[in-house]
Amino acid sequence: MSANRPAAVVVLAAGEGTRMKSATPKVLHTLCGRSLVGHVVAASRELSPEHLVVVVGHAREQVSAHLAEIDAEVRTAVQHEQNGTGHAVRMGLEELSDSGVALDGTVIVVCGDTPLLTGETLERLAAAHSADGNAVTVLTAEVPDATGYGRIVRDGATGAVTAIVEHKDATDAQRAIREINSGVFAFDSQLLTDALGKVRTDNSQGEEYLTDVLGILREAGHRVGASVAADHREIVGINNRVQLAEARRLLNDRLLERAMLSGVTVVDPATTWIDVTVTFEPDALVHPGTQLLGATHLAAQAEVGPHSRLTDTTVGRGAVAALTVAEGAEIGAGASVGPYAYLRPGTRLGAKAKAGTYVEMKNATIGEGTKVPHLSYVGDATIGEYTNIGAASVFVNYDGVNKHHTTIGSHCRTGADNMLVAPVTIGDGAYTAAGSVITKDVPPGSLAVARGQQRNIEGWVARKRPGSAAAQAAEAARREDDGQP
Repeated sequence: MSANRPAAVVVLAAGEGTRMKSATPKVLHTLCGRSLVGHVVAASRELSPEHLVVVVGHAREQVSAHLAEIDAEVRTAVQHEQNGTGHAVRMGLEELSDSGVALDGTVIVVCGDTPLLTGETLERLAAAHSADGNAVTVLTAEVPDATGYGRIVRDGATGAVTAIVEHKDATDAQRAIREINSGVFAFDSQLLTDALGKVRTDNSQGEEYLTDVLGILREAGHRVGASVAADHREIVGINNRVQLAEARRLLNDRLLERAMLSGVTVVDPATTWIDVTVTFEPDALVHPGTQLLGATHLAAQAEVGPHSRLTDTTVGRGAVAALTVAEGAEIGAGASVGPYAYLRPGTRLGAKAKAGTYVEMKNATIGEGTKVPHLSYVGDATIGEYTNIGAASVFVNYDGVNKHHTTIGSHCRTGADNMLVAPVTIGDGAYTAAGSVITKDVPPGSLAVARGQQRNIEGWVARKRPGSAAAQAAEAARREDDGQP
């Protein structure tokens, strides 16, 4: 638990985000496995706040449903009209007070569209706020180009913040300042509540600005301080899809760096993408063009890629998945997958098993050492240990209404081009002949042959295709066999 545990964190997520030009609310756009607001909620949770309130407005039903899905403890407050940031915070605090919560301590206010903001930075903000005894502490950042941002003006002697001046209102001297306002603040809860009641709307937008609280508190003799973010990119807000892509790249680089420093080899970080929920063990190897998504986990010595996409998939120690798409699958230790394999949800490959080239599996449990080498579909099946499935086999699991199960035992050998029509069971040690359509159970140790007898019709080509290239070739072969010139 955070040593500077705040009484509440208020996340502002009520805006429409028209510049995204999307039917999806801005804060629900995703990067690296989480929504924008999901990243902010996760960072806020690292402070272990007593209460976490997200202020919603535009598409509030959709945003609220998403929040309930990702964090059941989040409260939501509704800002019915977009009347400014001060008004939004007031709605958040009123939600708490209406629920009987009496705040005592620090209130952190963050923006719902800042996915790069870290819990560590919020911790430092809360710690600085407490240590300096501020009424309000502004999270700031020093940026290479401050054009368009509100400048932080400080007292030269004490370092206290004396004003936040918007770019259009700044003097030339103030525009030279590179320290900017992030829109993230730590407040004394009681002072914040009192000051919000004094915020006016006599401005060009007719809105309640949260930044006006700073001036109100300063005029009342309270200290306004600042905490500088270690990396200015953390405070970047997302307003359009260009910025979304830029943030995705930055966050992905951060995640890959963390993985590599923990012992993972990432051959080409520029073409490798991972979600925040992906986990690794040391000495995992990721080849170029790979996407690791959801709750995917790579064990030690696991090797994935090139050009693979794994979602919610576990890759065991020493397993290899090349040119593979997998979702909701388990790949056992030492198993081999691909190239060009597709593992669908419910696939469980045992240790040292194989799903080879152009193999698709779904809801299938494959025993240790069993091989499905190539060109096959295995759906709704259980296969025992050290069995070999012949090339171009199809597990015929669907009758047009229901799915049915196929069970194959251990140490079996099924022939190439088999159709296994479920429900059907093949016993341990059994064989099936190539080209068979298996519709009945095969007892252990048996050979099943389910195909028509071959019949050769002599002279058919000469009679039915006279003068053709095939007829000429056949005639030449006949002459050669007969010793004729």
